[in-house]
Amino acid sequence: MAKSQVPPKLQLWIETRRRYHLTHAQVQMAFELGMNPKKFGGLANHKQEPWKLPLPLFIEALYERRFGRPRPERVVSIEERAKELAQKKALRRQARATRRAAAQGPPGGAAIVEAGDRE
Repeated sequence: MAKSQVPPKLQLWIETRRRYHLTHAQVQMAFELGMNPKKFGGLANHKQEPWKLPLPLFIEALYERRFGRPRPERVVSIEERAKELAQKKALRRQARATRRAAAQGPPGGAAIVEAGDRE
């Protein structure tokens, strides 16, 4: 069985979660807000710039202001999201393969002739 790999786009979020000590919910909130994880360094310097909120609180405040609720309804970790995306992709591939097989007809290109159709 092949090892499930996390896409590079989601791997960046995993590294960001570890670097800035964020929870799965906070990472999901930032992802849904469309935030860029590469720019978190400028947002997370509340010790140098005391008027700024700490990054986790800043994400939560933005999320609540935008969506009107304190947390996402369903919290999914990045790893779980990657698994769901891989499963969805596999289902699409399988459906596409069955559609192509049905469109091509039987192998060899010969049509199936029933017993009553022979002359």
